[in-house]
Amino acid sequence: MAGRSVAIIGAGLAGLAAGCYGQLNGYDTRIFEQHTLPGGVVTSWKRKGYTVNCAPHFMWRAQAGEPMHRLYLDVGILPHSRMVDRLTYGFIDEPTGRRLILPRRLEEMARTLAAISPADAKQVADLIAGARAMMEADIWDLGLDKPPELSGPIDSVKTLLRTSRVLKYFGGRYAQPVTAYVREVQDPFLRRFFERLFLPSVPVWLLCMVLAMYAAGRSVLLEGSSLEMARAMESRYRALGGEIVYGATVEEVLVKDGRAAGVRLADGTTHRADAVISAADGHSTLFEMLRGCYLDPRTERRYRDWPLTSPTVSCAFGVACEFPGEPCMSIITLEDPLTVAGRPVDVVWMRLFNYSPRFAPPGKTVVQVDCETDWDWWDRVRRTDLERYRHEKNRVAEELLVRLERHYPGLACRVEMVDVATPYTVWRYTRNHRGAHMGWLPTPQALNARFARTVPGLGGFYMAGQWVMPGGGVVPSLYSGRHAVQLLCHEDGRTFVTG
Repeated sequence: MAGRSVAIIGAGLAGLAAGCYGQLNGYDTRIFEQHTLPGGVVTSWKRKGYTVNCAPHFMWRAQAGEPMHRLYLDVGILPHSRMVDRLTYGFIDEPTGRRLILPRRLEEMARTLAAISPADAKQVADLIAGARAMMEADIWDLGLDKPPELSGPIDSVKTLLRTSRVLKYFGGRYAQPVTAYVREVQDPFLRRFFERLFLPSVPVWLLCMVLAMYAAGRSVLLEGSSLEMARAMESRYRALGGEIVYGATVEEVLVKDGRAAGVRLADGTTHRADAVISAADGHSTLFEMLRGCYLDPRTERRYRDWPLTSPTVSCAFGVACEFPGEPCMSIITLEDPLTVAGRPVDVVWMRLFNYSPRFAPPGKTVVQVDCETDWDWWDRVRRTDLERYRHEKNRVAEELLVRLERHYPGLACRVEMVDVATPYTVWRYTRNHRGAHMGWLPTPQALNARFARTVPGLGGFYMAGQWVMPGGGVVPSLYSGRHAVQLLCHEDGRTFVTG
């Protein structure tokens, strides 16, 4: 078994994590990445002295001695990527002209939200009760330490014991989508706030968990850029003896005698391996690299019918001013919807990188605004009419500046840099299916579903990433890479080890 080789497709977080754990467990791994940089959607770039940051919006804070802390150390995020507890949420509701900065403490949060609409005190109390229970139960990484394929009755008992105090918050009305829950909320400001705080499609229990993490100080920010974190993981992987091949687009997973046997690249070269882990886009992996030959009816139905996260247009502005005291993340619901790619948009998400001096020159700030959009329009126009594509990017940026000017007078005339990323940009660099940067839309159905890390009829092949861990996020993606190696070790009869 010594020196068994593993080809890993994709140098995003899941692929880098799989590489680190593969090396730690004695495998000879090589990562093939079609881009020239590590990180996938977790990336950043420079424009005129400003740093444009992509995902993640926030990180999960881990304390020494916790499994999640060990995970960060294993893959090289710690000690190199400093995290700061400076996350603040704001909400600007143009239809009512009201604003809110969400308090961090649950007690103050409850009072503030109930005061907005006493008639909705019960709905507020129910959400806060769920958040408090989850915060006290400390279940942030529950069930992530091993893949479901390796979990047995003892693991189920352990999970039941840890969740006994919060079980009721995962069922009943807490299991319905937020969109259904807020129908009971009478105040339109409060209704829109709850609906947009995360994603309207998520179950209520996930909204409770978001509030719990925020109140517990578990939602934190990277002090530096996303690419710096990805580079730290890359360095860790290389230090463990791993190899990354950049500019290497995998077109096919090679199969021999019913087992994955390596990969074939777009340039025609083949690279043999004893096992393959795909941390690439799920649709590309199953329908293109594997030619659709290893699909069970349930998986095929999911990829055909299940909704994906909406792609976004992301406009970053380098602004020659500071925003002291302003929330670093805000939701803005628009009174007059703007048109993006031919469709109305009534809500945008704004990030102010005012919490760290590492994103802009002194006295300046990166302001980043995201809005949901349509994949088909951007894909079609980018391929058929480049001039129209560029014009729409510029027009959307100008329209967003007009909207921001209403809330931050004088901002527009201080803009020194503009950068616009479209769904096509996301696809071009990451190959995420239809520009869905988070994969599946995290509906109750998707979050409750079990996704296999293997495919029927093909040995030595494993999948990792957000397509087998719905909901996305840094920690689930990292754990998915670990899961792939745990399954590999199990198949090879090896004892899985960490750093």
